[in-house]
Amino acid sequence: MSMTTLMAKSPKTVTLRIVETSDVHGAFFPYNFTERRSMNGTMARVSSYVKRQRKEMGNRLILLENGDILQGQPTCYYTNFVATDKPNIAAEVVNYLKYDAQTFGNHDVETGHKVYDKWIKDLDCPVVGANIIDMKSGKPYVEPYIIIEREGVRVAVLGMLTPAIPNWLHQNLWSGMRFEEMVSSTKHWVKILREQEKADVVIGLFHSGWEGGIVTDEYDEDATKKIAEQVEGLDIIFFGHDHQERNVTVNGVLCMDPGPNAVRVASATIQVRNGKVVSKKGELIDVTKEPLDEDFMQHFQPRYDEVKAFVERKIGMFNDNMLSRDAFFGSAAFVDLIHQLQLEHTGADVSFTAPLTFNSEIKAGPVYQSDMFKLYRFENGIYVVRMTGKEIRNYLEMSYDQWVNTMTSPDDHIMLLAPKTPGDNQREGFKNFTFNFDSAAGIDYVVDVTKPNGEKVRILQMSNGQPFNEDAWYRVAMNSYRGNGGGELLVRGAGIPVDSIPQRIEYQSERDQRHYLTQKIEREGSITPKPLNNWRFVPEAWAQPAIERDRKLIFGE
Repeated sequence: MSMTTLMAKSPKTVTLRIVETSDVHGAFFPYNFTERRSMNGTMARVSSYVKRQRKEMGNRLILLENGDILQGQPTCYYTNFVATDKPNIAAEVVNYLKYDAQTFGNHDVETGHKVYDKWIKDLDCPVVGANIIDMKSGKPYVEPYIIIEREGVRVAVLGMLTPAIPNWLHQNLWSGMRFEEMVSSTKHWVKILREQEKADVVIGLFHSGWEGGIVTDEYDEDATKKIAEQVEGLDIIFFGHDHQERNVTVNGVLCMDPGPNAVRVASATIQVRNGKVVSKKGELIDVTKEPLDEDFMQHFQPRYDEVKAFVERKIGMFNDNMLSRDAFFGSAAFVDLIHQLQLEHTGADVSFTAPLTFNSEIKAGPVYQSDMFKLYRFENGIYVVRMTGKEIRNYLEMSYDQWVNTMTSPDDHIMLLAPKTPGDNQREGFKNFTFNFDSAAGIDYVVDVTKPNGEKVRILQMSNGQPFNEDAWYRVAMNSYRGNGGGELLVRGAGIPVDSIPQRIEYQSERDQRHYLTQKIEREGSITPKPLNNWRFVPEAWAQPAIERDRKLIFGE
């Protein structure tokens, strides 16, 4: 037998490396425009890491981006809504790094058709999302998957987006689209990838968390674990959305989530022999130790300068400091300024809002455009929803049940806490998401932390001195995320069926909340932020010492 024949029959082993970013949220440059400080999580460092990997692996490197890239920093707002005549910076970054595929995140959908349809066109790589269905054609709105060939190995990348979009976003943001349940959709497409496309490797690129979130009879918000357990034929699932780092193997499927803000990437090294994956190893790589890519920095310097000029525009003066952390412990100037804006703008009876940043400070002195992104992080609109007094109280009961503990002794925690999870910047030691901790304005009330869940909130009166009636109807201002059912406070809290919420909406703003806050500050010029002091925790003999203890525990002060 000849040597040529022996070599032809020898199995060929191909080593591939697949790298994923997820939930970047605008962390493109090594500077946080909102906090006006340097930051380690940045695509400028990811770029250095990727270049090293390409030097080692050549075309055997596959680079994947998993969505929620269009919101989170002033850079995003600027490129989405201000400099709309230029390519989207998010697309430019992805193109610079030469990604092979991109998925949608829920915050990408939140920018609206005009923004994300342009973003798709600006990208050099395909956007994949098999369960995002164009209602006219009945086919996926973007490519369902992509086939990537590397040294004879056919790699399929299947995109999926959490189907909970209608629970958060008004239909005008995703008009003409629907979102299929992920488990059944994945089964359908994996069969096609294995049987028709003859893929040697099947990778899921899912913007959906591990498990839980919103769970309905139709779908799970976070379905990755369930898919790994129930769907045959997947080799790797790269995922995100829940901002919790994870590197586990379930049912033989390697599942990886790098967490948010370009701090880490997920990297999987696999070996394929004769069309079969024979080994795979996953790592979460901390890229904050990487040097800044100087070529990246030079390339994007003009865009950086544009954003910097935008955020450094002075819009007014604050005569006192405002701290977002104050809002966890009682009535606070930080969220009460938003309450006041919502009530003034809409003429509503009651306002709901939560602190959307965990630990931000806006200092006394000049207020700049960048401060507006501390005060209001997302591009939510303002809604007015009709609610009964009983629904208002039940809404608040759910909010505070997620927020505060039921104290049985003076030594208990007043906050509902849990161990911190690495990479989870949405809880920071709280048990539940802090962006769902809604307080109210327009009513005076107390929160009795000794009472059981569902019985903590006692509404005393309207803040104008009029009686509060649980049987009466009120106009309630809130952000569009909440007004569409986000956080389920309207649904599970107030008890309003999700399909009847649209009939309750009386008003929707044309622009985002931050726009109106900016206008208010520009109009008034100089503002002295003060808490409304319309609610407090009781009994104060227990609550105040507990607040001091937990504040020191959580924030070190």
